[in-house]
Amino acid sequence: GQQTSGASSVSQFAAAAALSGPRDVLEEMRSTFEHRRNVLVELINDIPGLSCPTPGGAFYAFASCEDLIGKRTPAGTLLETDEDFAIALLEEANVAVMPGSAFGLGPYVRIAYALHESSLKTACNAIKDFCLSLR
Repeated sequence: GQQTSGASSVSQFAAAAALSGPRDVLEEMRSTFEHRRNVLVELINDIPGLSCPTPGGAFYAFASCEDLIGKRTPAGTLLETDEDFAIALLEEANVAVMPGSAFGLGPYVRIAYALHESSLKTACNAIKDFCLSLR
């Protein structure tokens, strides 16, 4: 989970500086995240068994893994839930995602795109290989 109370004074000063400081980098950052979002959604929607609507904000997307429930991984793990999918993806493909059920949205997984585009593509390729290996 996330800590939502007791913000440190350093964090509070940093937030105040971000709100009152120069904003010239904001459009560049917004554009970069929009591009990463579009890359992620396109790559995920190209993976059989996953589907990902385009999120309207933030730096993560929720992809449905409903069509993969009931399949087995190469290691023999039966995927019964989005949590099973997330754990198997981490253990067998070295890619970390969060089960959507942790946010009240199962069977989905939450995928962050707040990383460099090349790392995002590498992760999506690993997810695709993993999904294609399911039986």
